[in-house]
Amino acid sequence: MRRPGTPARLPRWGPRPAGKARRLRISAQLHASIVACERCPRLRTYCQGVARDKKRAYRDDTYWGRPVPGFGDADGRVLLLGLAPAAHGANRTGRVFTGDGVGGSGDFLMSALNRAGFANLPTSHHPEDGLRLHDVYIAAAVRCAPPDNKPARAEITTCLDHLDAELTQLPNLRVVVALGRIAWDAWFQLMARRERVMPRPIFGHAVVWHPPSGPEASPGKGWPIAKPTIVGAFHPSRQNTNTRKLTPAMYDQVFGRTLPELLRAR
Repeated sequence: MRRPGTPARLPRWGPRPAGKARRLRISAQLHASIVACERCPRLRTYCQGVARDKKRAYRDDTYWGRPVPGFGDADGRVLLLGLAPAAHGANRTGRVFTGDGVGGSGDFLMSALNRAGFANLPTSHHPEDGLRLHDVYIAAAVRCAPPDNKPARAEITTCLDHLDAELTQLPNLRVVVALGRIAWDAWFQLMARRERVMPRPIFGHAVVWHPPSGPEASPGKGWPIAKPTIVGAFHPSRQNTNTRKLTPAMYDQVFGRTLPELLRAR
């Protein structure tokens, strides 16, 4: 029997870069700048309204109600890129993929990460639950909860500045897993700020896109890191999991097989 708070299995995808103790968050200055962002009035108005009116089940909670920074192992080699905070999930708890209900997207994702050895717990309920990520950092393309889970194109573009800044603090990044088509498109939109990718790869579950080999794979053209490989994965929304468009086995394919193979290769 394994001890509580340990991964379902030990990772076998090779060593992480050696060095000092792991950084479990980005710098305090960048964290504060994301939290203080007021650049998208529609999103800020919506998030503040949700935090004020609350959901009946959480009426005694104090909602976060602000932009949500990334979370996880800042020295990790993997970035999971989601869409945006849930109105009563991360917008309430202040941690991405956290608090959207038992069996919600956070639990579905963490369960898969736990099985693959990337997380010590199979659930994500509140910021003080003891969840720790191993070799993985999670962020969202948009940092404020959007009405109907649909950010405007201009809001995505504006919010990518935060992801751009976070990349400078993920020095070991090798693989990005885009959770859903919007996150996939947002990543390639960010890439286009530095160089053009033509044709742009089409999103699909377990689709893998490798950056060009040779000199093009090294930092340059404004890249603070070696350009990572990109993997597509369906978003763990209840709409996808309840209809079985996304199943645990499909996530095991991405996090238990494809991702470890890529990390061993890079």
